Amino acid sequence: MLQSSIGPQATASEIVAGHDLRGKTLLITGASAGIGYEAARTLLSAHAEVIIAGRSRTNGEQAVQTLRAAYPDEQVHFLLLDLGSLVSVRQAAAQFSAQWNRLDVLINNAAVMATPLGYTSEGFEQQFGINFLGHFLLTRLLLPVLSKAAPARVVSLTSSAHRASDIHFEDIHFEQRPYEKWAAYGQSKTADALLGVALTRHAGEMGITANAVNPGGARTGLQQHLSAEEMRARGYYDQEGNLSALFQTTEQAASTTVWASIGDELAGVGGLYLERCQQAPPRTEDMLPGQGYMPYALNPEHAEQIWVLAEKLVGL
Repeated sequence: MLQSSIGPQATASEIVAGHDLRGKTLLITGASAGIGYEAARTLLSAHAEVIIAGRSRTNGEQAVQTLRAAYPDEQVHFLLLDLGSLVSVRQAAAQFSAQWNRLDVLINNAAVMATPLGYTSEGFEQQFGINFLGHFLLTRLLLPVLSKAAPARVVSLTSSAHRASDIHFEDIHFEQRPYEKWAAYGQSKTADALLGVALTRHAGEMGITANAVNPGGARTGLQQHLSAEEMRARGYYDQEGNLSALFQTTEQAASTTVWASIGDELAGVGGLYLERCQQAPPRTEDMLPGQGYMPYALNPEHAEQIWVLAEKLVGL
């Protein structure tokens, strides 16, 4: 097991302390708010050039303006990207590659959670399509600029909710089985974890490694599709409306993402499931809620199977 001296309550700012990221370029999806924004802000504070990718130009450019005001000497930009459209993903990858000739770290942070049944413009179940397939295609298209920055890293955000579902290869898009929003979300987050395994295998010789990060719980826009009653039922809040002690601040939740991006312990290391700034162990019943991973989330055979299937689905 890979060991880190970082404590479980560390903030992203504490992780980045002492690092000078001048000359490094990082792209973060879904970083207009929440955990992604905190990761972007922290990495920018260490002098990295940061590109925020998102589907809302208004929100993205507002985030960029706020960061420029706070860090006027640093470089931060917005890139339009709708992960629910493979056309948009291809356009964003082409635009990035035309403007930047290298990419040191790609952070696949954006996600939707527990949405009603819906489909992307290409007909994929939307949680799987946005959370995994859009990121898969973006990552594949950016391999050339990642390889130019080798050793380069890819950070794939997963969730403890991956425990809700393995990959149902026979019916990923709920065409035969009844739709269940948490199973769909869990399946997409399992796929995100498997991406770290598969990408390290396929791109490791190019100097590119990838790890999955479970950021832990934080109150962000990710919960927008949940009612107050459902959040209470799931233990997010008590009956008095107090947030669960298991939740973190967004800066704490961004810490493992930042560690996976720059931590010296992870140089040349890929295919891991990371949480609380440590390599996570397999899930056991005596663990706290939200800790540990299910073995299927790092299964190398499943990783290869989802890689091959994703190539076919996105037309590679």
